[in-house]
Amino acid sequence: MALRRFDLEAGGDSFAFKPETEEKIAFWRGKYPADKQRSAVIPMLWLAQKDNNGWLSEPAMREVADRLEMPYIRVYEVATFYTMFRLQPVGKYHIQLCGTTPCQLRGAEKLKEVCQTEIGKPMYVTDDGRLSWEEVECLGACVNAPMVQVNDDYYEDLTPDMLSIILNKLKNGVEAHPGPQVDRINSAPEGGTAILTDPDLFDGTRNQISALPNLPTSEPEPEPTAAGKPDEGAPTNTQREVPQKETTGKTTLISKTEAAASGEKAEVAGEKPETLAVAAEDQDDLKRIKGIGPKNEDALNELGIYTFRQIAEWTPSNVDWVEDFMSFPGRIEREDWIGQAKLLASGAETEFSKRVDAGEVASSKDDEE
Repeated sequence: MALRRFDLEAGGDSFAFKPETEEKIAFWRGKYPADKQRSAVIPMLWLAQKDNNGWLSEPAMREVADRLEMPYIRVYEVATFYTMFRLQPVGKYHIQLCGTTPCQLRGAEKLKEVCQTEIGKPMYVTDDGRLSWEEVECLGACVNAPMVQVNDDYYEDLTPDMLSIILNKLKNGVEAHPGPQVDRINSAPEGGTAILTDPDLFDGTRNQISALPNLPTSEPEPEPTAAGKPDEGAPTNTQREVPQKETTGKTTLISKTEAAASGEKAEVAGEKPETLAVAAEDQDDLKRIKGIGPKNEDALNELGIYTFRQIAEWTPSNVDWVEDFMSFPGRIEREDWIGQAKLLASGAETEFSKRVDAGEVASSKDDEE
């Protein structure tokens, strides 16, 4: 590990925790007995860093040591060991760029070039005091690589252009939307899952145990025939019992895979929402709703769903029907399609729709674009 020293000149002569931080200090100290208070040194240093504009000055470390009745050197050792503690001033928005292998393979080097161009050298603070950056080790968001952490927020699935837009927004005091910068929920597949979509896979019946193996039975097992074949009438591997169709309180459900194989039309739970025939010029861009990409928009259009107003008026039964038909249970409520649709139908905007209109959401663009 490289030698890390704290900035004595920039730290001044004094430090005090903010009044609103005292409750958090009491919470962390309350976790440990009176004779083990030094165990709270890491959360105390973290709170001191937050109250000191994102870095630890020498007076801040001394304040932590005094409160925990620790020798100053012991607190200095902790602060200089963990890279989560910064020992020199940083900008109002401090960018931590992950440079570990997964992010590097996905383009972190290009993001580093953006930081160097837009901000300067690592740990340099821009003249307006708003931005600084450094390269760090893994931040634990590998599936959404490449990514950066800005203060307490993650910005994931980045391209150089996306990061440049985010930095310019922060530089100009404009809110930047954290999280994945593509059409996905957390670490879910982009545009929604395309595999394991059959609801029968998740209803739990396939994991039910009908009998424990190797238990004694009252009836003796059939003797094998001389040829080593099962008795006539005994079920073979190709004659296994087929589960019967399940009946819910609403409608009979069968596997869509089973229906396709048998030629039977699968029934869907719930009530199909009202459909409309809408002229092309009157159709809304459903991709402005977070969670609806081009594929989902096409599927909704095929069902006769073209406007925000239609989605805004869905009942719980309509939601059940659409989720079962399109094989993504729980997604509409989780992503709040109806709440977004109500805002957009009224002429208002959401943070996601603003990003779509600005061309910042690549997965919301039509395929031909």
